[in-house]
Amino acid sequence: MYAVVDIETTGSRPGDDRITEIAILIHDGEKVIRTFTSLINPERSIPFQISQLTGITDEMVREAPRFPEVARQIVEFTGGMVFVAHNVRFDYSFLKAEFGSLGYNYSRKTLCTVRLSRKLIPGLPSYSLGKLCESLKIPLKNRHRAFGDAEATAILLDRMLKLDQSPEIVHYIEGEIKAQTLPPRITRDQVLALPESIGVYYFLDERGQIIYVGKSVNIRSRIIQHFAMDYKSRKSIEFKERIADISFELTGSELVALLLESDEIKRLKPPYNTAQKRSGGAFWGLYEDVDKSGYVTLRADRVTGNSEPLTTLENFQKAQNFLYRKIEQFGLCLQKCGLHKTGGPCFNFHIRKCSGACLGKESVTDYNQRAGQAIQSFSFSEENFLIIGPGRNKDEKSVVCVESGIYKGFGYFEPESVGNQVADLRSCVKYYAHNRDIQKIICGHLRKNQKDRLVRYETGEVMQ
Repeated sequence: MYAVVDIETTGSRPGDDRITEIAILIHDGEKVIRTFTSLINPERSIPFQISQLTGITDEMVREAPRFPEVARQIVEFTGGMVFVAHNVRFDYSFLKAEFGSLGYNYSRKTLCTVRLSRKLIPGLPSYSLGKLCESLKIPLKNRHRAFGDAEATAILLDRMLKLDQSPEIVHYIEGEIKAQTLPPRITRDQVLALPESIGVYYFLDERGQIIYVGKSVNIRSRIIQHFAMDYKSRKSIEFKERIADISFELTGSELVALLLESDEIKRLKPPYNTAQKRSGGAFWGLYEDVDKSGYVTLRADRVTGNSEPLTTLENFQKAQNFLYRKIEQFGLCLQKCGLHKTGGPCFNFHIRKCSGACLGKESVTDYNQRAGQAIQSFSFSEENFLIIGPGRNKDEKSVVCVESGIYKGFGYFEPESVGNQVADLRSCVKYYAHNRDIQKIICGHLRKNQKDRLVRYETGEVMQ
């Protein structure tokens, strides 16, 4: 049994917009046996352009029932049914959002007639409802009204159900119901073919352009999680609808996956990656020095070609805020961090957050110990080192290179083919750009990971 559903709304964002009309046609696998339709008062104004598209105006819905008044009917009408719609995620997400606002978890198996028609009726110029109806000579009355669109979708479903009743097609439809969360252009077989291994994955649109980059220790599992998310915003729904293909690159190493993901996001600037898009260039850095009294000092300053900052940030404000957080975390002196320019005790001394380094009251040894801890929390503890980790297969290892405190890149080698000398390992490294995100990734990995080997440059000594 199928509940063919179509809704009209005040906009395209399930989390913000509201339903203005709903139609449900119950199809028993042979024919439509009953229907339900109603205008719904969205309790807000309908935008002019939406009214122009659907013909539904504020005046038409003013006396219509609100969603809570029809919610029970919708639950009962669709209970035990497969929820069918053309672009099912849109209609289903709106209903879930409306029920969610009432504290009710609305859950149904779903079937998308966009996905189904692409499989069963291949080669058409377009799979929008209007174009499909035109190609298949399906009558479409009252376009962009819930009952008219639902009626056309029910006829489309009926034709596909009767198109071919072979076990293969029945199995495919059952598979589509189980694969209810997949984007319209992605098949279940594509997802099942993905590796359960560490690496970086790419979502591509129908033109082959990369629109999202991610990493995971289990690519298939992570992508399934992606598709199972309850997309609510207009942008997130659009994102899912644009995914037409998936590619990946195995790394073997979680650290390499993180590094490659970060570099790819900066290089490709995918439209749906919100983090790490800034370019590799940094304009401000944090610098370490020692004053005439022997205290370690920190300062935020502009990065120059010859300088070697402890870490890099995008602008002065972020560098200063970062420094303030370290002062708070490690009890550092504002004066010793260049944030108290006048003489006398710094402000933190007055509020008992500074132990008096600004007045020479705290011993140099005690203060420098905490300053060292602060520096170690965001910079490499070694200047020149290699990180040896797992490779993409059992005969291979990965190598990540840091030189003079700057990330140089990563590569792969076969221990049996490459010598153990540092120079041999460095020759396997492909250059990648250094930036603050990369530095944070490596520092975090070194703090957490106990399995990879750290090799010092100067001595070649292997540290467990």
